[in-house]
Amino acid sequence: MNIHEYQAKSLLAKYGVPVPKGGVAYTVDEAEKVAKELGGPVWVVKAQIHAGGRGKGGGVKVVKSLDAVREAAGKMIGMTLITPQTGAAGRLVKRIYVEEGADIKRELYLGMLVDRVTSRVSIMASTEGGMDIEEVAAHTPEKIVVVSVDPAAGMQAFHTRKIAFALGLSGDQIKAATKFLMATYKAFIDLDASLLEINPLVVTGKGDVIALDAKMNFDDNALFRHKDVAAMRDENEEDPAETRAAKFDLNYVKLDGSIGCMVNGAGLAMATMDIIKLSGGEPANFLDVGGGATKERVTEAFKIILSDPNVEGILVNIFGGIMRCDIIAEGVVSAAREVSLHVPLVVRLEGTNVDLGKKILAESGLPIVAADDLGDAARKIVKAVKEAA
Repeated sequence: MNIHEYQAKSLLAKYGVPVPKGGVAYTVDEAEKVAKELGGPVWVVKAQIHAGGRGKGGGVKVVKSLDAVREAAGKMIGMTLITPQTGAAGRLVKRIYVEEGADIKRELYLGMLVDRVTSRVSIMASTEGGMDIEEVAAHTPEKIVVVSVDPAAGMQAFHTRKIAFALGLSGDQIKAATKFLMATYKAFIDLDASLLEINPLVVTGKGDVIALDAKMNFDDNALFRHKDVAAMRDENEEDPAETRAAKFDLNYVKLDGSIGCMVNGAGLAMATMDIIKLSGGEPANFLDVGGGATKERVTEAFKIILSDPNVEGILVNIFGGIMRCDIIAEGVVSAAREVSLHVPLVVRLEGTNVDLGKKILAESGLPIVAADDLGDAARKIVKAVKEAA
């Protein structure tokens, strides 16, 4: 789950991480009120969307008067902000963050994430703050230092010193960075975060180290432990189909292709997407119905796939272990009838109750194409979509 910048900063501040003062606003009047409460002479007005690169799209403005605050707020609220991470469609700005200005001496980068390879928290730091870390990694990887923290021992002073020295900090700045990193790491662990990115991390003219920006992602499976974090969810920033899928415990991610996929098991779903591409098609989604799906969940999964106007055909690929093939078949038939199926449908079933599942599909009276194996299924759906085009 993602949250907005201002929400991330409010969480970090509770752990003692230094952040600039600011306030969220939904209207121009609210923006001016926040600015007055902060005092001047410089404010930063920031659009709040779940995407990076806001400054490149006009979503971050430094202003020096209350009139300028109102003007910037008026332009941002209600605008469709397009950044390198939003795609051409952009994101509608519904709220902004008005923040006090900072005396920036240096801009640095700090990131924390769960490293699946080492089973540790990896901390990345770079002197190239304010830039896309992907660009830094591609062109000047030597400017990135990575430190792995054993979860059993946690963050230690030698970790913070290594990062501080790599960032070129000295004197009291090292002490400030140590305190900053310890607090940030504790927030990351306590809140079950999966990603924390502070870009830029700045050193002020006074030598203070503060988080000028903050992005946080959380492990969805741990949100039951953090009701306050879960309450920060902004469904307006999420794909409606993905939000709908989550309510039915379906793992769904929308893609740009034309062939909808419904599969049980994440690995099999990935393989299905790969073989669709290998056969000349493009998957429209990743959708894992899980091992214990009911007829109702399968029906809902089918509806979610068809809610995508780009879908021109559907491939159902089920290996029945825990999931019974007859349950999948009943769900497919029920959904196809309910939504008046209008695109080609290819179904490949194997495993528990496969014969019963195939019988249900065959006797449904629906134009469902059966497949013998995964390769056969992919070729058939790609051919059917091309013929229907």
